[in-house]
Amino acid sequence: MRNFMRIATGVNVTPLMLAIARRPELWTEDTFLRHYPQGPFGMVDSIMLRFPEKVVFEGDDQAEQERKVALYKANQLPGHDQHESTDYPAYAKLPEAREIVMNVFAAVRGERLGRVMINRIAPGGVIYPHEDTPEHCRYYSRFHVVLQSAPGVKFRSEKEEAYWETGAVFWFNNALEHEIVNNSDVDRIHLVMDARCSQ
Repeated sequence: MRNFMRIATGVNVTPLMLAIARRPELWTEDTFLRHYPQGPFGMVDSIMLRFPEKVVFEGDDQAEQERKVALYKANQLPGHDQHESTDYPAYAKLPEAREIVMNVFAAVRGERLGRVMINRIAPGGVIYPHEDTPEHCRYYSRFHVVLQSAPGVKFRSEKEEAYWETGAVFWFNNALEHEIVNNSDVDRIHLVMDARCSQ
């Protein structure tokens, strides 16, 4: 496989899954990704642990909004660094996540921690085909920690498909078109994190 790489197996995700089960309100605390216009995440619940400042261009006409969005995606919008993520309240509420994140960050020789979120796709749910923004993909590497999964979950990156068991950690090439379809009978839950790694 060229678009996926196993990093580790057997990560103990039980403490984090129990903590999430005790805090179900965290799934609806921040719905930015789910409601992002034309975004691929309309069927996904997310717990945002770290994320960049959300930029909203209100008061601009359509052409100006599109111009600013293009600048933001290229990380050229004055006053905004799309690579700078900050801790969200949920990160403090789920200290069990921090241990996993920091262990993965150390294992991949991370130099800067970017976005961190926990995504849940219900049975029958989909993350629609998309590519992540080129500038973001050039800067960060994308890693997943599987918190819960079952056979029937299809994860595609370009023409390659993979299934990852609970406790697995893997890298994948998010610059290519990718999608996830949950054909299993359980929620598919992954911790997703971006790390700027040593070259």
